[in-house]
Amino acid sequence: MQRITITLPDTLCAELDSFVATRRYDNRSEAVRDLLRAGLRDSAQSPETSQAMGVLSYVYGHDTRDLSRRLMHHHHDHHALGVTTNHVHLDHDTCLETAILRGPVAALRAYADGVLGQRGVMHGNLFLIPIEAHHHTHDHGTGPQSPHEHLHVKDSF
Repeated sequence: MQRITITLPDTLCAELDSFVATRRYDNRSEAVRDLLRAGLRDSAQSPETSQAMGVLSYVYGHDTRDLSRRLMHHHHDHHALGVTTNHVHLDHDTCLETAILRGPVAALRAYADGVLGQRGVMHGNLFLIPIEAHHHTHDHGTGPQSPHEHLHVKDSF
């Protein structure tokens, strides 16, 4: 690790201290690291071929004509990207879905655009987590060693 020094105006420092207290960070450094990671991730132009996990969340009106059918077909057309999906009924008319995805950044963005662009989808967001796969051969205590893959989260794309 490296130590850096930054100078902040009093008002910004007070906001940081409030953020630290509200989010229950142990110290300013932990909070600044998380804020910096989020800022860099959000501003990064990740290579379209980079691998990522994606969390797509969206809210939609289930009574919108053919929307449930269109979403289902979209999910099936891109089934190789899906890891799992969760569906919650928010009220009589509105549903919240989350889809955990894995694949190339370009494919995850295209998938999200295909969902979020549907008429009847009200709110939505795609959160990307940079990953890389490492191939290993070792024993997990369940028998003979076999080659398999472990995902590792990267700091950035």
